[in-house]
Amino acid sequence: MIEYFNVLRGTDFISIFLKILLAVILGGILGMERGRKHRPAGLRTYMLVCLGSALVMMTNLYIFEYFNTSDPVRMGAQVVSGVGFLCAGTIIITSKNQVKGMTTAAGLWAAACGGLAIGAGFYEGALLGGVAIYLVMVTMQRFNKTLYDKSNLMDIYVEYGGDEAFSSFLMFARSKGLEISEIQLNRNEYVRDALICATLTVISSTKRTHVEMIKMLGEVPGVKHIEEIS
Repeated sequence: MIEYFNVLRGTDFISIFLKILLAVILGGILGMERGRKHRPAGLRTYMLVCLGSALVMMTNLYIFEYFNTSDPVRMGAQVVSGVGFLCAGTIIITSKNQVKGMTTAAGLWAAACGGLAIGAGFYEGALLGGVAIYLVMVTMQRFNKTLYDKSNLMDIYVEYGGDEAFSSFLMFARSKGLEISEIQLNRNEYVRDALICATLTVISSTKRTHVEMIKMLGEVPGVKHIEEIS
């Protein structure tokens, strides 16, 4: 197997075809996972990033080999830093101060690195790394959610109004053994009957589920809407 890979590490037509094919497959597999979740960057974006990175690396190696000039990894280094601009476009902050798109951005960057590995002919690293990236994106999400659900810490979004001051909400939470921190308040003119919209972190001093904490805080007078954010 290693000897077969060694034959295909060059810049001949068959090697180039295989590298392009592997880049499309690797980018497509990663992009399908994001596409199913309707993320900003999906199938085609991942394919293009991985394929483009492979082409850049192959072009750099071609110039180095046939013209005996340039650094063989200079163009690849620019891809690693330059793809950051594309990744930044997938990260958004919602009206509830939720940061979305971090996994998609990291996946794009990893796909670019996989494309560089393919372009350089490092098939073993590209294949094993691609499998590892996919497993992290697919399986670790469930594991991460399980850990978060069992934590006594929770981020919530609250729409609060009425005659009661917001300090009453904080006093009630503390009386129930809930510590409130990282409070961010703003007024949302588009939310009817809600004078204050707040995002805050809640830490329970005793073992409670997130559902129990949400239900408890939702009974506070003045709370119009409350939900957990992640």
